[in-house]
Amino acid sequence: MESTTTSVTLNKKTGNTACPVARTARIISGKWTLLIIRDLASGVKRFNQLERSLQGISPKTLSERLRSLEEEGVILRETFAEVPPRVEYTLTTKGRDLIDVVECMRCYGNQWLCDAPEE
Repeated sequence: MESTTTSVTLNKKTGNTACPVARTARIISGKWTLLIIRDLASGVKRFNQLERSLQGISPKTLSERLRSLEEEGVILRETFAEVPPRVEYTLTTKGRDLIDVVECMRCYGNQWLCDAPEE
C-alpha cells in the first residue's frame, strides 16, 4: 500500500485549517454536541425536551452548544411570539448531513464498545 502525506495549513491566529476532517471536528467536538445532533435527527425539539433527553447537561451548557451550532449553520432556532415564548430547534441541511456521522459512531460503538446493541 502506498503512503501519502497531506499537507495541512493552519492559520495560527484563528485556528483555521484547510483539512476538512479538522474543520468538521472543530464543529462537532464539543461535549454534548453530537448528542444534540442525535436528538434533533428525529425532528423539531424545544429546549426543555433536549434538556430532559440529555441527562446531566446544564442549561448553560445546552444554551452554549445550541448557540454554537446555530452560528455554524447546523441548527435553526425559531422563536414564536407567544406567551410564554416558544423556541424550537431543528437541523438545517448542513446539520442533517451530520446524521450519517452519528450513525457511523453508533455502529462503531455497538460493534466495539457495547455488550448489547442499542435499539
